[in-house]
Amino acid sequence: MAYVDFILNLAGLLLWLNWRTVRFDPLAKRMPATLMGTLRPATPKKIRRWHLLAIIAGLLVLRAVVYRWIGPLWVAKLDLVATTPQFRSNLFPDILFFSFLSFGLTLGFFYVGLLLLSLLQGPEPIHGLVKIPLGRVDGWPVWAKVLLPFIVASALWWGLSWPLDWMQKLPVSLPQRCEQSLVIGLVGYGVWKFPAGALLVLYLLNSYIYFGKHPFWKYVSVAAQTLLRPLKSIPLRMGRVDFAPVVGIAIIFLAAEGMERGLVWLYAKLPF
Repeated sequence: MAYVDFILNLAGLLLWLNWRTVRFDPLAKRMPATLMGTLRPATPKKIRRWHLLAIIAGLLVLRAVVYRWIGPLWVAKLDLVATTPQFRSNLFPDILFFSFLSFGLTLGFFYVGLLLLSLLQGPEPIHGLVKIPLGRVDGWPVWAKVLLPFIVASALWWGLSWPLDWMQKLPVSLPQRCEQSLVIGLVGYGVWKFPAGALLVLYLLNSYIYFGKHPFWKYVSVAAQTLLRPLKSIPLRMGRVDFAPVVGIAIIFLAAEGMERGLVWLYAKLPF
């Protein structure tokens, strides 16, 4: 069921991206008045933006109904690294809450990954694909974009921890809730290891295999070189072989693993 939940979250994410990008579709713009009387659209009327949000909401409610029907055969969990809240699938309010939270978590991971790409500022036109879903956030100062995952994750956990603690019947004091929010706020940075690692793997492949002059590979090259800039002063090239991408991947994932273990330990030490 975890795989089904993941696939449905991806479907919801695609619908969300369609909602974010449909206004940029040049074919969706209004037809000039001079052509209104002579031309008729050859395709059915396009779906409106709010329809996509309604479809997402319907999808999340429908899968909650399915999860409720499955009942005790599956325990719904949210992996937040430092903690793993569980939801009783035999209670519809609990599993409905999980359905929306699970999609929200997928959406949050996606946007945190986009923030890293925004910080790397790769060349156009590929970077335009980052700008569209991020909107004005892409133009924010570097320090603001770096702090944004921590601030948003902390604030969201602060708000969501109240119903979560009530569902799980865990008495949590105000100082404990603040400490939890600070720890959970740091969890989001671990997401950066995935887009960073993917960029370095693609950069490594493109270094030894010619994939053509597509703008995508130029974007990968520029973004990966920005990631590897701290290693520039270290001699990691031996002849024609450059070990910088491999070292970069190792450092990123080891640092992320160390941070996650530290956050799990710190969260466990918080008084409850």
